[in-house]
Amino acid sequence: MAQFDMPLPDLEKYLPEIDEPGDFDEFWSATLTEARSFDEAPEVERIDVGLTEILVDDVTFPGFGGHPVKAWLTRPAHAAGDLPVVVEYQGYGGGRGLPHERIHWAAAGYAHLMMDTRGQGSGWGAGGATPDPVGSGPASPGFMTRGVLDPHDHYYRRVFTDGVRAVDAARAIPGIDPARVALSGGSQGGGITIAVAGLVPDVVAAMPDVPFLSHFRRAVSITDSLPYGEITKYLSVYRDPSVEAQVWRTFSYLDAVSFARRARAAGLFSAALMDATCPPSTVYAAFNNWAPGHEETVKEIDVYPYNNHEGGGDYRFPRKLQWLGKII
Repeated sequence: MAQFDMPLPDLEKYLPEIDEPGDFDEFWSATLTEARSFDEAPEVERIDVGLTEILVDDVTFPGFGGHPVKAWLTRPAHAAGDLPVVVEYQGYGGGRGLPHERIHWAAAGYAHLMMDTRGQGSGWGAGGATPDPVGSGPASPGFMTRGVLDPHDHYYRRVFTDGVRAVDAARAIPGIDPARVALSGGSQGGGITIAVAGLVPDVVAAMPDVPFLSHFRRAVSITDSLPYGEITKYLSVYRDPSVEAQVWRTFSYLDAVSFARRARAAGLFSAALMDATCPPSTVYAAFNNWAPGHEETVKEIDVYPYNNHEGGGDYRFPRKLQWLGKII
């Protein structure tokens, strides 16, 4: 795959106008108020997976609709005092997996909460444990068009709410410093990271890698790769212009660009210039809109000119660890 999107100098200046609904803030405020009415404390069960230097907890917390959402919490076994925590969100189709798969943050002295993604976990990796009990109308295969005719019904309204409640849960667990919460995730997890940073503006840092779920209209217009291709498939079947209008209205409540405008945390992004899954212009649309009017907010983006959606891969962790150590 060659570089197919804008040249880098144009990406760095790209500030698109998007169709943000006038009741965006009211929509999400009401959504979170309803979700937080299910105020049960997270259930935390210590489990033994044979690790001697890292503690592992199986966490269950109430997400959207009070539905139980699973997560793994790992942290150093001999930590003194309350720890900063990195709340991480998974990529499309994956689940929380197995706790020993992600121990690098705990090995570096952080607590780490790995949130399961409702209804996912069977596409790759080691599985998930969180169902999505809410149905939807007709949809193309995948998650993008589940409930697409009404933003109240859309799948990602539930997932973004789960992501916020994961932060609430982490802050409620003994041994976690509620004032030092960072967010992380790649692809779908990067999109969730941006959304949660916009909905919980007092988190201190957000680290979205090659984020998905940003600038939907442009993504659909320049790539036919999945998962954005699910939207194309749906609209190719439902040809009525009124359906198309409703689809774009729904996605206007879910666009990472709008959440980025509301973020206040320090931000470390990454983009890959050959990325046909999450085109770089859609990443820059969110990055360039991050924390407007707050020039004191630290924001950086790392660019991988010769990579597709794998982006920086495992090269990202040392970079993120160094960057976060200066922030948190």
